[in-house]
Amino acid sequence: MNIKTSVIGFPRIGALRELKFAEEKYFRGEITADELKSLAKELRIKHWKLQKNIDFIPSNDFSFYDNLLDAAALFGIVPARYKQLELPVLDTYFATARGYQGEKGDVKALAMKKWFNTNYHYIVPEFEDGTKVELCGTKPFDEFIEAKEAGINTVPTLIGPFTLLKLTRFTGSTTADDIKNELAAAYKAVLAEFSVLGAEWVSLAEPCLVKDLESSDIALFKDVYRTLLADKKVKVLLQTYFGDIRDCAEDVNELAFDGIGIDFTEGAKSLEILKKISGKLIFAGLVNGRNIWRNNYEKTLETIEEIKKTGAKDLVISTSCSLLHVPFTTKNETKLSGDILKHFAFAEEKLTELAELKTILTSGKDCPAFLQNKALFAESRNCADEAVQKRVADITEDMFTRLPAFEEREKVQKEKFGLPLFPTTTIGSFPQTSEVKKNRSQYKKGEISADEYIEFNKRKIKECVELQEKLGLDVLVHGEYERNDMVEYFGENLNGYLFTEKAWVQSYGTRCVKPPVVWGDISRKAPITVEWAKYAASLTQKPVKGMLTGPVTILNWSFPREDISLKESALQIALAIRDEVLDLEKSGIKIIQIDEAALREKLPLRKADWNSGYLDWAIPAFRLVHSGAAADTQIHTHMCYSEFKDIIKAIDDMDADVITFEASRSDLQLLDTLKENDFKTEVGPGVYDIHSPRVPSVEEIENALRKMLSKLDKQKLWVNPDCGLKTRGTEETVKSLENMVKAAKNIRKENRI
Repeated sequence: MNIKTSVIGFPRIGALRELKFAEEKYFRGEITADELKSLAKELRIKHWKLQKNIDFIPSNDFSFYDNLLDAAALFGIVPARYKQLELPVLDTYFATARGYQGEKGDVKALAMKKWFNTNYHYIVPEFEDGTKVELCGTKPFDEFIEAKEAGINTVPTLIGPFTLLKLTRFTGSTTADDIKNELAAAYKAVLAEFSVLGAEWVSLAEPCLVKDLESSDIALFKDVYRTLLADKKVKVLLQTYFGDIRDCAEDVNELAFDGIGIDFTEGAKSLEILKKISGKLIFAGLVNGRNIWRNNYEKTLETIEEIKKTGAKDLVISTSCSLLHVPFTTKNETKLSGDILKHFAFAEEKLTELAELKTILTSGKDCPAFLQNKALFAESRNCADEAVQKRVADITEDMFTRLPAFEEREKVQKEKFGLPLFPTTTIGSFPQTSEVKKNRSQYKKGEISADEYIEFNKRKIKECVELQEKLGLDVLVHGEYERNDMVEYFGENLNGYLFTEKAWVQSYGTRCVKPPVVWGDISRKAPITVEWAKYAASLTQKPVKGMLTGPVTILNWSFPREDISLKESALQIALAIRDEVLDLEKSGIKIIQIDEAALREKLPLRKADWNSGYLDWAIPAFRLVHSGAAADTQIHTHMCYSEFKDIIKAIDDMDADVITFEASRSDLQLLDTLKENDFKTEVGPGVYDIHSPRVPSVEEIENALRKMLSKLDKQKLWVNPDCGLKTRGTEETVKSLENMVKAAKNIRKENRI
């Protein structure tokens, strides 16, 4: 069997987030577009050279913001309101992703959603009636040529037409079927151009094929590709990931693809599917692109043996998905010991794993790479905690149910808090200024004392509370100045976690997160947030929310263990956060927000796989956190940038008292879902987008609230931004909140009982 290696995509932010910092400088006007583009080119060439030992190296996996947005722009799918700004091309692109507010106009950003079941966010393309679909950009070609000039042959990769059509929002009467032929022709033009440029392969990524497909979806897919693949002069790889293509394997096999990328990490039925494929080069996703643990070569070789039994003659060993979902390299980690780091493989180390697997398959299992890997997996990490395991085993069924029932609690809480109609609040965090970050950094480096660190944070909390009172907000927060990240911060205060220095992962645009690593059994070391919340509450007569992150989000936004189930880890975290809830309550904090922004992320993409039990433990894990709270303690939670429609009943079953949702970027489409399902929980759909620097007007927020009131009970509506404010500037935050409070007061007057 001829063995080669492939990478689906590589992290584009740089080993030290160079792209992020350059883009932010550009947004502030500190560097020119040419300087930004020059830095981007340096990064691309550097990243290609790191992959020099890989047989199939991708190009066009780079993006200034998002690859799906790149595909839309390449084919002219850009709403007129952005074109009418008459900005330079790059600035028009950024306006679609971030919004624009300036002398040329005022437009909101396009919607943003989670990329399948990951914590990466994509920009939702928007198709207006009258849009002409055609190849009108050069980015993929420019980067292919750039790599070639650097001496590197690459496989150009694009989001495929089917996924682009399925993830695009059609705002008028035009449908995907109406433009499929135009889009197929535009993609065909891409293949023709790459043929001229000398590309051997082009990879078209179609992750939507791993979701539930209707017969109409399969027909759309086949119609597009029959046109697209006709008379092609380059080899075409159909790349899939995040699952298997069980609904369309035979249809895929009928089409003239030269290679098929199949995910053997998350594809439950990938081996079965392989039996339906013939005459195609198989790109087998065997190196996990979403977790940071070393690949177990023995298990991978067993899978390869099973692949061989299906009749595959040649094989390309590939990553399971793009490596943008893992950190760049372990080389920058100086504080973790070698005994720990040897268990990890970030993006650069996964390149080594691919090369080593190829060597093992060529040279045999007696080679050093295999023997060292086998010895690694024979070691014990000594990460068990018997007390934690016993506590999980002792959980009883009644610990998942809060009493009294929601309806009774709602009456008790309305009487206790006496909040006005449409109470205003924020999601929790306030801007993390350079001063705030410097204070935290100096403390961690030992440059200031604990007392100095605490005193600074108390001063910021006092300023934050005073600002919120001045603005007229009804339920206040302490601002979260002590927190680096909503998950990492809690992980630092839990036993069983490890932390990195430079292991950043792109979440969206220039936003990067540094997920902690679940190393062992998890328990709380000591109260985490109580003193900060108590201090904030001592400064005001208004209620102050205690701010926590929920167990499912803490787990989903960490790199999880692979030696125990996700359920086991979630219950361990839930017990730790339950302790924090009860301590907050004892200290007098009677409104507690437990964020579950990532609730949906580990939910299987296919409904047929939902019986795998994810929701059966994820929802109870949240309920376990708050079930011990008293009736007059109001439990809030928050969720963002996900598809909620098909799990809305499960969300209601979380039995929170108030749920805030991201809704502004998706034009409040969530409202119909809430109404149709008679959603019982009080709700705060976000009234403005915090991932954009633009300031919403009072009128804009009033209109959003009127739209909400047309679908929701006025007694259940809260008013809030759609997410935390840590990434925003102070000036824009204050102006936005001023307008939000004014709008809420105006709508109260319109709806006074």
